[in-house]
Amino acid sequence: MHSRSRPRQRNPGSYHHGELRQALLAAAAELLAGGGSDAVGMREIARRASVSHAAPYRHYANREALLADLAAIGFEQLAARFAGLPAATTPERRLVEMARSYVDFAREQPQLWRLMFGNTLDKTQHPALLDASRLVLATLRATVEALGVPAPATHQTLAAWAFAHGVARLVLDQRLDAHLDAPLDADALVQEAARIFLRGLRHA
Repeated sequence: MHSRSRPRQRNPGSYHHGELRQALLAAAAELLAGGGSDAVGMREIARRASVSHAAPYRHYANREALLADLAAIGFEQLAARFAGLPAATTPERRLVEMARSYVDFAREQPQLWRLMFGNTLDKTQHPALLDASRLVLATLRATVEALGVPAPATHQTLAAWAFAHGVARLVLDQRLDAHLDAPLDADALVQEAARIFLRGLRHA
């Protein structure tokens, strides 16, 4: 019986500047998507990137540092999605589109979304991750303030995030499907949650 051949290891020095980090992140992203954060291990990342077990530590002090980098990239992707939304006619419409984009992101990359917003990482220990997450929150805050809420609109911004986050979590966990006559319509739920949120703002 033939043993499975191992991939030939590359010398980390053979990677051009930045390529090793990208190879490590690509391998980690595959593991994350397939099995969540628990599936992301430094030895398996090294194997998939065809480098020695020690090579990942040229860029990352430990597994948590690599996961934090992945999460920061996720926040950057989410911020880019918000920035790329079509110009809305009203702040109300933009809020709905941002909430829809947030839920779509969670559906498309559920394990990354869980890493970004779960309790696996302490953002205060990872400045780049904290900055990336604050950029997303600042984008949402600007939209809430455009609704006429006086700055800094902290509680209102968190409430807006909470309704979008709640919809995303319900969709991913499929908690309501057994109680519904038809499959959960995420878009309709976003619209209704936004309507209730906006009505609450007007009557606050």
